[in-house]
Amino acid sequence: MSKTGTCVPVYFLPEFNVRHETILVVKGMGELSNKVNYSFSTKQAIIIILIFALIDRDFDILSFMEIKVIITGATGMVGEGVVLECLNHPQVKEVLIVTRKPVAIQHAKLKNLVVPDFLDLTKVTAELSGYDACLYCAGISSAGLNEAEYQHITYDVTMHFAQTLLSIDPAMVFCHISGSHADSSEKGKIMWARVKGKTENALMKLPFKKVYNFRPGFMKPTAGQKNVKSFYKIMGSLYPLFLFLFPNNVSTMREVGLAMINSVLKGYPNQLLEVKDVKKLAGA
Repeated sequence: MSKTGTCVPVYFLPEFNVRHETILVVKGMGELSNKVNYSFSTKQAIIIILIFALIDRDFDILSFMEIKVIITGATGMVGEGVVLECLNHPQVKEVLIVTRKPVAIQHAKLKNLVVPDFLDLTKVTAELSGYDACLYCAGISSAGLNEAEYQHITYDVTMHFAQTLLSIDPAMVFCHISGSHADSSEKGKIMWARVKGKTENALMKLPFKKVYNFRPGFMKPTAGQKNVKSFYKIMGSLYPLFLFLFPNNVSTMREVGLAMINSVLKGYPNQLLEVKDVKKLAGA
């Protein structure tokens, strides 16, 4: 209500967390005013939001969701890039990095859980509880490894981590960084592609709320990233050329990070996301 007594629209800006009581901030439009905080139960908040959705066609309920995510692989280029996007995203409320050694990143949203052995998670299940999604970015190159060694890291460790989270909360979304040209048949001649395909197939059988396998190609690092190999730094300078020549094979780390976040917030019809899907979801 303005000083003249005229009704004005209001925006509801919630810290939307269905596990706890929802907090909505109501701010009058039209002229500057102070924010007033009101507490509602989740049921009351949903009713209020639905009413405004009916009144205003442009009202976006999904823009009010806030999520808490677990991220692995933060010491690698992909994981670090995804972490940076999550820390900068207004709808990501908390980020738990699970690493084998402490990381130097400092941020108000960030927590670091050090787990020396990803195959031994029994002592940290409490710390892994209460999250909406896992963005699994841990991985390794197959160079110099035989199939058994590569499968242990890529398949065994990933599946153990995923199955542990599933036992904690099956309502989570599990997002997995795979690789372009992963072999879903598991019978191809390329070793790493077979193992990646086997991992994708196994993850999609787990009864999480959703499972998404991201298949990025070449990724241009985000400015400020530290965990970037020299090859990517050199090739990153040629990104405009690669984008022109191979638009469906290259993307930016920013697009990959945003696509993973949006898969949790908004969902996507495909469980296997190629580069074109990553770009589409990043802009959703």
